[in-house]
Parts: sequence; C-alpha cells; structure tokens
Amino acid sequence: MARIYTRTGDKGETGLVDGTRVPKDSIRVQAYGDIDELNSALGLVRAFLIDNQLDSIIGELQKDLFIVGAELALAEGDSNNKRITSEHILELEKIIDRYQLQLPPLKAFILPGGGKAGAALHFARAVARRAERKIITLGRSEKINDQLIPYINRLSDLLFVLARAANHRENKTEIQWHRTPSSVET
Repeated sequence: MARIYTRTGDKGETGLVDGTRVPKDSIRVQAYGDIDELNSALGLVRAFLIDNQLDSIIGELQKDLFIVGAELALAEGDSNNKRITSEHILELEKIIDRYQLQLPPLKAFILPGGGKAGAALHFARAVARRAERKIITLGRSEKINDQLIPYINRLSDLLFVLARAANHRENKTEIQWHRTPSSVET
C-alpha cells in the first residue's frame, strides 16, 4: 500500500474484495465495519490487559476477526471460500468452558464494568452483539457463510466470560444488578 488515501471512496462507494463497487452504507459494508470496530475494541482491551494468557486469547480472536471481515467483504454468492468453520466455534466453546470453571457462578445479572480490561471486554461484547445483529440482517438478503452468525454469537459469550475472568484475576468486584422498586408508579 503506497498511499493511505485513494480518493476512490469520495463519492460514497467502496470496493469489495472482488472489486465490486457498493455504497458505503450498504448492509454488507456496515457488517464488516462492525467487525472492524470489534477488532479495534479488542485492541483497546489488549492495551489494558495485564494477564498474558488472556492477551494471547484476544490476539487470536483479532486474527479470526480479520477472516470474518474478509468473508463479509466478498460479493454476494461468493461464499464458497468459507474460512470460519464449525471448528472455530468449537474452539470458542472450549475456551468458554475452561474459564467458566475458574469463575464463581452467576447468581444475578452483572453490570458491565470492573477494572479497565474487564470494562473494555464488556464494551467489546456489546460491539460483538451489534455486529451479530448486522450479520443476521445481511444474511436475510444476501448469501453468507452460515458459520458466521454462530461464531459471532459464541464470541460475544466468550467476551462476557473473559470480562468476568479479567475482573476476577484483578480482584475487581462485579456489581450485581437487582431490580429495585421504581420511584415512579403508574
């Protein structure tokens, strides 16, 4: 890449992997844009992490997200080049199960927060959920790899567990949410 700017997007279009030009606000571009945002959020997580084991996991997730983004940047119907597979999903489930065993059981909903890394992981989880919703919308109108939605779904579950793990390892308190009586009665 000789230059960062190309001027090819100045009229509101961008190019997919195969060179097809599409509007920058198309659902496909929004979907891979959300994946890019998620990857950036994980980069922020890594800046806050002090745990090398968790950092290694997040680094691998970032690599996978490049694959997800590349798959989403393929033109419709070009889903023969599936790179995210059921094996990726099984690997996420193994990590979730391993870390769940190290955490106290949930007895209530918890509010996002804790230490810097835990809070950043909760934020990344919310970005993953948005990306999942966008990919679902895309899948209703265009052909996509059928493993992408389960992968992102499981990834958001993993980010929740890793947020809890980061907070647990840093001795940060999880704040439980309990319904309180409303001060406004109807």
